[in-house]
Amino acid sequence: MTNDEKTFENIETNHVMDPKDIDPKIFDLYDEFCHSGMSRREFLDRAAAIAVVGGAGLAMAKALLPNYAKAQMVSFTDERIKATYVTYDSPGGNAPKMRGYLVAPVGKGPFPAVLIVHENRGLNPYIEDVARRAATEGFLAFAPDALSAVGGYPGNDEDGKVMQKNLDRDKIFVDMKNAALFVKNHKLSTGKLGVTGFCFGGAVSNFLATELGDNLLACAPFYGSAAKIEDVPKIKAKMLIHYAEDDPRVNEMKAPYEKALKEHKIDYKMYVYPKTKHGFHNNSTPRYSKDAAKLAWNRTIELFKSKLN
Repeated sequence: MTNDEKTFENIETNHVMDPKDIDPKIFDLYDEFCHSGMSRREFLDRAAAIAVVGGAGLAMAKALLPNYAKAQMVSFTDERIKATYVTYDSPGGNAPKMRGYLVAPVGKGPFPAVLIVHENRGLNPYIEDVARRAATEGFLAFAPDALSAVGGYPGNDEDGKVMQKNLDRDKIFVDMKNAALFVKNHKLSTGKLGVTGFCFGGAVSNFLATELGDNLLACAPFYGSAAKIEDVPKIKAKMLIHYAEDDPRVNEMKAPYEKALKEHKIDYKMYVYPKTKHGFHNNSTPRYSKDAAKLAWNRTIELFKSKLN
């Protein structure tokens, strides 16, 4: 059982509307909004025009927008942790110096290191909170911000996703690799490294598993694009791969990825969480599934404790 289990049990409801009351067409539109250049205005206008059962499409769409104020599980002033923003060198990335959120457990250390990789919109409050959650479990957690190359997370996801889309994607992956090596080699680190990430960060996690070789001991991507099949033989880390049940865009890659993992005898487990949608771990929107999020997070922490301690 992790330290966050009670928090998962007691967290406030973030939105008035029950997820069961939101029409699937609005969920699909929201997924398109999150993963395309669609503006917030267009998202809301299109939702308002959709004929839905059980209420107004516009109200459903507004309920899906993130509410970070009520999503915090671990306060930035929590006495168990020390959090700060730091810079790191990123040769070959989008900027020579990048910035991230470093959270250490209270104590002298050293601590096993975990990289936390954000979605496709920069280092938002949800991902910072995930880093704090990891630190309360005894890990030196580092959450880099891909947008630091262009000024950093702008304070809202809509602008953040546009900024990230305009960056060189391959160089973002380099920035994240440099971030992983930064936290692995940090003075507070034991040198043992794990990685987890969400959506885009899940894709980065899979990529890092193929890139870091023996430098990475454990990897837990959440609903991220699979690694390149031809690169699967490079994986040395223990893989714990989380999927939402209702996530066709990502899940179409699952079968060939699993086949390659089996063929190359990679140590892995895959879990598909029933009745969940893409983003089920993110407790800032109604896509959040408390039970699935708690189970997937507990499994992730158990992996890191078994492989990194």
